[in-house]
Amino acid sequence: MRLLIVAAVCAAVALTGCTTPDPYTGQSRVSKTAEGAGIGALAGAAIGAASGGNAKVRRERALAGAALFGAAGAGVGAYMDNQDKKLRERLQGVGVSVNKDPNTGIITLVMPGNITFPTGQSSIKADFYPVLNAVGDVLKEYNKTSITVGGFTDSVGKPDANLRLSQDRANAVSAYLQSRGVDAGRLTAIGNGANNPVGDNSTDAGRAQNRRVEVTINPPQQS
Repeated sequence: MRLLIVAAVCAAVALTGCTTPDPYTGQSRVSKTAEGAGIGALAGAAIGAASGGNAKVRRERALAGAALFGAAGAGVGAYMDNQDKKLRERLQGVGVSVNKDPNTGIITLVMPGNITFPTGQSSIKADFYPVLNAVGDVLKEYNKTSITVGGFTDSVGKPDANLRLSQDRANAVSAYLQSRGVDAGRLTAIGNGANNPVGDNSTDAGRAQNRRVEVTINPPQQS
């Protein structure tokens, strides 16, 4: 176990720095490149150590595996870091939040219902087209990811109507992104109805939070 940890740490440190300044908060954060390198290095070290016939061979293979898999992990991490930065630049001040999971690298764009669709409808507001154009541009540039478009409603109304509306809205956003050149094979549209609320459905503010579309961008699979 000690061998695995040492090999992973050495490879990850050699591949990339540990922290970068957050351009939006000014605070230091671990870059996704560094996180990807560390995770990949640990996996590679484990595989390498398990494949050797004696202690010396296991140690050599652990170090080699850590370097190889760490490089792959760093590549995916940098890819998601750069995509996150580009999305934040393009979507600054438009009302869409950009959230990146620090553990998985998954990026989620949260689009509030009040700026995307008229009440009770699934036709995208014309003044929201430039926002989706910007999203589509970035998704085309970073074309190795898969994308899930999720529609959500508040709890007002019949569940089946809410589910249908959320699916129609997810379909509308997915279709628009396709019209902007995003490969249909990368996109999955899912209607969630009133499930997975992020706000309190007993208040106006909470219901407004729950009426949303989320575009989830998944990191590319390492080959």
